[in-house]
Amino acid sequence: MAKKKPLDIPVDIRENWLAENYPESFQRLLKDHTTQENIYWATDSYAERGAGYGFSDPITIEAVTGDNGEIVRPRARKSLEEQTRRVKDKAEVFTPSWVCNAQNNLVDEAWFGRPDVFNRPDPDNPHEWIETEGDIVFPDTEGKTWKDYVAARRIEITCGEAPYLVSRYDTVSGEPIRNLRHRIGLLDRKLIVVGQNTTTSAEWLLWAKIALRATYGFEWQGDNLLLAREALFVTFMEFYFDKFDTLLGEGEMKGAAYIISWNLWQMDGLKYGLPGYDPTEKTDAEIKKIKAEQSASLFPDEDVLEALKPENIKPRERLCRIKDFIGKIDLHRDNLTNQSFKDKGTRQQKFLDVINENKSKKVNK
Repeated sequence: MAKKKPLDIPVDIRENWLAENYPESFQRLLKDHTTQENIYWATDSYAERGAGYGFSDPITIEAVTGDNGEIVRPRARKSLEEQTRRVKDKAEVFTPSWVCNAQNNLVDEAWFGRPDVFNRPDPDNPHEWIETEGDIVFPDTEGKTWKDYVAARRIEITCGEAPYLVSRYDTVSGEPIRNLRHRIGLLDRKLIVVGQNTTTSAEWLLWAKIALRATYGFEWQGDNLLLAREALFVTFMEFYFDKFDTLLGEGEMKGAAYIISWNLWQMDGLKYGLPGYDPTEKTDAEIKKIKAEQSASLFPDEDVLEALKPENIKPRERLCRIKDFIGKIDLHRDNLTNQSFKDKGTRQQKFLDVINENKSKKVNK
């Protein structure tokens, strides 16, 4: 039986299409879980459009659909003038896809213990690559199975449109990469492995969502963040379609959108808070220390203790939150299903606390 053509979703994913076909998912892709509000523009690129498009204004469905359905465009579809202005304003420069590929290859070389796992450089063109043939072969080493690879955590810092995570198009030429096996993003690679090692739809969905749960990124500008979230959302859809020749509906995609909305979040990477705002919230360690000091004092300052309460911190002055969706789940158990993951019930953490915990572990080793 002839294989169906690749799913033809354009490089510039249409917000009108998302709003019409995946309304619940689209609303989730706009959600910021730190503030419990929408992500916001965090750029003045759209200010000339008037009310609702200022730096601090939330990105709403109405702001990017209808007659406004084509204002948020990937860099490859922006004018040269707009690209130049954003480079000057926020040092926004897209890394060429071949550079992303080379660096991601180094990550995999360290994990697998050998080079050229997913592809190798094209000897006739250093800016191209040739995908390896056959299924990906995993090391005969404990902790190095295909399941371990899919669940291995990866993050792209200041991710922009997330070219290191997914590669729906070549960032130099702007041309789509239709051949999924030729894609080079960190999530792309995980989904390639999922496709090679699963047979049923249920099994694929389980491990593809584990791949999403283990893939992270943060970005300052709201329009870039929306584009990155959309790119992961559609990539998930494309890989499923490639394997099963069926388009996933809202029922499955809204779960993927929920994970993506947590794992790709809006943040100033220098302050660990929301862009353009100074976080007044303390880390867990700081709160513990202050409470201990106040408890030991003969005259504890109730105003100090009151200020520590989460409800007294303005939403955009909070430290950014993330979730560890995988936690301590045994990924190799035979009865593992999607019901094993309590995505909505998973504990949220301040990202800065996670950073500090990891630093402490390294120091104590």
